[in-house]
Parts: sequence; structure tokens; C-alpha cells
Amino acid sequence: MTILVTGGAGFIGANFISEWLYGTDETVVNLDKLSYAGSLKNLDRLGADSRHVFQLGDIGDREFVTQLLETYCPRAIINFAAESHVDRSIDDPSPFITTNILGTFQLLEATRSYLEKQNDTFVAGFRFIQVSTDEVFGSLAENDAPFVEASPYRPNSPYSASKASADHLVRAHHRTYGFPAIITNCSNNFGPMQYPEKLIPVVINCALSEKAIPIYGDGRNVRDWLYVSDHCGALRDILDCGRPGSTYNIGGGIELSNMELARRVCDILDDLRPRSSTLSHSALIRSVADRPGHDFRYAIDSSKLRDEIGWTSSFDFDDALAATVRWYVTQHRAD
Repeated sequence: MTILVTGGAGFIGANFISEWLYGTDETVVNLDKLSYAGSLKNLDRLGADSRHVFQLGDIGDREFVTQLLETYCPRAIINFAAESHVDRSIDDPSPFITTNILGTFQLLEATRSYLEKQNDTFVAGFRFIQVSTDEVFGSLAENDAPFVEASPYRPNSPYSASKASADHLVRAHHRTYGFPAIITNCSNNFGPMQYPEKLIPVVINCALSEKAIPIYGDGRNVRDWLYVSDHCGALRDILDCGRPGSTYNIGGGIELSNMELARRVCDILDDLRPRSSTLSHSALIRSVADRPGHDFRYAIDSSKLRDEIGWTSSFDFDDALAATVRWYVTQHRAD
């Protein structure tokens, strides 16, 4: 048995593959084009594990994807492959359109052709999981209820618009062709191996280098934080028990403003790596010009996932955040 993971050299994908192979003997074919945010170093812990088959390529290359499907005959596809940084999407939306929309379309079409050649039993057990984001739902006010699966799509950045478009293509393939797809919408992930442009690595690396820690605007923007291992666990449960045509929200249930999160990270750093002065690392926090169109708040209601599949978070947030900070401190020393 084999699964195909796209974008498996990125932050979430690499964590998923590592944890998958730790818990099962099933082979993983990892398709990644190794863009700036993907690195095989994220998979160093696997060593020469023969159950991990890396394939350098693009989900938008339909011919190459078709060859992979015919060669390895996966029983499932988990699509992590995406351009995902909002600031980059504001600077240049083009790669987000190419990868997140056109790439997803080509992946869907190659998979649809692949399934047309399989027997009914195989197709009935096949799953295509589209890993998406809470950002497709837009922005919440301070007292609004969290997003649910039926919340309307109101994306506000080129990134979230491209992910929303991909979700619509996946949903349309299910409705039109009976394509066995499931969409997941997760909140902000954190954990080891995240690309350094994301908020938590930025705070840690700036603090350790005694540089100003930039926080957009007044720092009041709120995000729901999800430990990457909890996200990976939810995806495994959805792969096993999720219903085709369904959408599942995956949230950590921890809402923090960007300023509060930065201060918590600095408090952990104060214990792990005190500054040479008597000041806290939080003294390095500086307000910078806000991001254009910056969504104020995201929050996720994961009750459908809990009630229907039985998923619950396995990690305490404070423990997971401390473990994450320790990992980056270790990497900073190594560098």
C-alpha cells in the first residue's frame, strides 16, 4: 500500500511524512518541486528509509504526475503543495495562481484519469485530501463566532483567494465526477522546521540575534494556533474515517493576538537563553507598518471533526510552544 504526499518537503508535509512513517509501514511517495520553502533537510530524520520515495517534480506537470500514479498506484493523495505566505502573495500573486490554482487543477485531472482506469472497489476506498486554510473564510470581528464548515468563503489576500479557488475546484470535481475528495481547513500551524519567514521563527531568530522583533500594526490581530503534530494526527484520522465530499475544520482552539504570542515566545527564550542585559527579549518587540488588507481575527470550530471522527488535540499548547522554541534555539546554535 502506498500514499502520495505532495509538498512533502515543506513544513507541514515533512512533519506529516515523518510521523506517518513512524506509525506505519506504508510507503510514502513524496512529490515536491523544492521551491524556496521546501528542503530535503526537513526529512533528514528519515535517513535512508526505503519507505520514503522522493520524486522531484511539480503538481502542475500533469504528464509527470500521471507517470507517478501509474508507477506507484497510491490509494490516497494528500495535497500539501502550495505557495502559502501572505506577504509574498501581496508582492507577487503570480506563483500563487500557478501553483495553488492551476497546479491543483492539473493534479485533480491527472488523478481523475487515474481513477477511471481502476475498479470500483479501489475507487471506493481512494481518498484525495485537499489541505487548505482558515484564511479562505476571511476575517472575524472580536466577538464573532468561530468559523464552521458552512461559513462563506470571503478571502481577502491573493494567497487566500488562490486557496479558495483550489477548494472550489476540488468541491466541483466531487459534485460533478463523484471524485472522492475531502477538504480540510486548518488554523495557523506552528512547530519545528517551519520556514523562517513565519511569525514564530521570526520572533525567535530576531530575539536570538538581538535584532528588533517586527510585529504588524498594534499587534492585536488574533490567530488560532495549532501544533503541527496535532494537525498531522487529524489528517491521519480524516484519511481513515472522513467522508468523501465533506469538509473538516482543524483548529487548535488557542486564540492569541500576535503581540501576546510574541511575548510568550520571548518569555520562554528568557529562560532558555537569557540576554546579556537584564532586559527581557520582549524589549526587542517593535511595531511596523501593517500589512495591506490584514485580516483581524481567525478562529476555528473543530466540533464536526471531534463529533464525527473523534479527533482531539493530543498536545498541550504551552508544552508544544516551549518544545518548538527549544528546537529553534538548537538550530540557531548549530548555525
